[in-house]
Amino acid sequence: MSDTGRTRRWGAESAESALPGRRLSELAEQAVRCTADCCGASSMVTDVGPERPAAVTHPDLAALVAVQLRSGDGPIPAALERGEPARSPDLLRDERWPEYRALALDSGVRSSVTLPFRRSGLTVTLSLYGFRPGTLQDVPHGPARALGDFAVTCLVRDRSYRAALTELDQLGTALRSRPVVDQACGIVMHVLACDADAAFDVLRRISQGSNRRLSDVASAVVERRGRGLERDLAALRN
Repeated sequence: MSDTGRTRRWGAESAESALPGRRLSELAEQAVRCTADCCGASSMVTDVGPERPAAVTHPDLAALVAVQLRSGDGPIPAALERGEPARSPDLLRDERWPEYRALALDSGVRSSVTLPFRRSGLTVTLSLYGFRPGTLQDVPHGPARALGDFAVTCLVRDRSYRAALTELDQLGTALRSRPVVDQACGIVMHVLACDADAAFDVLRRISQGSNRRLSDVASAVVERRGRGLERDLAALRN
């Protein structure tokens, strides 16, 4: 399958099944395949919480990402701060990022470039690494840039899809609990001789005061048919 075909398949996947880690793995792997003189890649979502989903094409590269996150120094922090690619044509001669440089050179990495991508409140970085100096200079203008743009678009779409699923689930729960809440309100209205708004307010106050879900409180009231609740309900009404 061609790179174009893989990209189309990637974009056509169900957003529900495409978790951030999978998207990032696809991004890193495809970036390596389409970039000359690239020996590996890493990708990361940087602003979704402390976990920061990431992917690498080789285990040794995980340490290069980790040292930057720990020290706050390196091409990833630099690219994020400036909002533009952070390049090092030859890490042996570069005087920046001492911890990152030492670990990279120890792993045989001589050059690297990190591209930042921001969209709709989401930030993704893509880092490419080379064994030889003077390579990867055209990465910011090559296919890796297009892949990164496409990946962050997919991740934003995935996030919106998951948020919509969560909202639908919450709505479904609310709709399923509505009949028992209405029934409980009717019981409270009868016991306290109040209107529907006052009855619902009583149930809400019980829920907040006992740290229980409104549906659970309503179920308890319905189960007891209001028996033994007169005094408690009257006290809460005041």
